Amino acid sequence: MSSYLLHWDAMDFFAILLIALGLAADCFAVSVSGSISMGAALDRARRLKVAASFGLFQFGMLLAGFLAGSTIVGVIESFDHWLGFILLVFIGARMLKESFEKESETGRVVDISQGKALVALSVATSIDSLAVGLTFAFVQVAIIPAAVLVGLVSFGVSLLGFAVGRRLGEMIGKRAELFGGLVLIGIGIKILVEGLSS
Repeated sequence: MSSYLLHWDAMDFFAILLIALGLAADCFAVSVSGSISMGAALDRARRLKVAASFGLFQFGMLLAGFLAGSTIVGVIESFDHWLGFILLVFIGARMLKESFEKESETGRVVDISQGKALVALSVATSIDSLAVGLTFAFVQVAIIPAAVLVGLVSFGVSLLGFAVGRRLGEMIGKRAELFGGLVLIGIGIKILVEGLSS
């Protein structure tokens, strides 16, 4: 195996760390939103599950971008911003809808730790890693430690987002899910605008 897949120096580490923090920004925002909307229902086990999923997808997407080269990434990047936008707006809209329904009618909130919602959010927050992985291939970044670092940072930042969201949820009260839905839609719009302007 080529040495650049496994070895890096201190400068590489700090450069990748900054990139990892940038890639984890959406994970943080989604975690804050999810924690606000679910409140106490998002217990420790579920928080760890979501954070692990976000980290794993970031790791996997980065590695996939590196291995795929320009073939797959070149096709996906033409519409990746639309994919992220649709996924986030869909889940955000569900949160908005349920925030306006009477508690007796729903009795539940969108559970971001289960099924389609978890997969959709994991994909939406990790799409950028695919393109970054392609860039890493061009400059011969040590992809194994880089992917691990990106995954771990996303995991940690997601847990931080849950902690922040829990505090905000206590302050916002019963309209927490409305706020959470608006945050997700806002992130989706940001992804779309950035994609269309690039």
